[in-house]
Amino acid sequence: MEDQMSFNSPRRTLSYSRNRGATFSVFEADNKASTSVGVSGEHGPNPSEVYGFVGAISTVVATVIFMVWAYVPDPWLHSIGIFYYPSKYWALALPTYAMVTIVTMFLFYIGLNFMSTPLPTSLNSIYDENSKDPVCFDPALEEDDRPIEPYSDIGIDQINELMFKEWK
Repeated sequence: MEDQMSFNSPRRTLSYSRNRGATFSVFEADNKASTSVGVSGEHGPNPSEVYGFVGAISTVVATVIFMVWAYVPDPWLHSIGIFYYPSKYWALALPTYAMVTIVTMFLFYIGLNFMSTPLPTSLNSIYDENSKDPVCFDPALEEDDRPIEPYSDIGIDQINELMFKEWK
């Protein structure tokens, strides 16, 4: 049984055990203990890997079934014994409804953001509960003795002066 603080790879074992200190050993792949099943670790495959694989295969199978249903003519489906299937109208209607729903959701999301944003003339767009006024230090201190000023918001008057001051 290996230590809880060791890491394995096909070429090396790195251990951070408190008892032995950090040890490092390199061995050949032939000396490695063989396992009969090619799964990741002692506990089997990772569930997210399994779900991802099943999801990918299911998506491909569903897409192939949808394409066959949508593009193969009805007499061909009847000749291979398939008689019960939805109307071909839904082959065009379902993707259209899905796309319209997604576009509508994006538009509602953008609209909700516009509704929750304060107006440009509102003072809430300039000051809020997290605004910090700049702290003034004693100007008599020399340049080297002054502490670093804490972060603060730049006042709107300073911004206007920098942006709209006429340069001469």
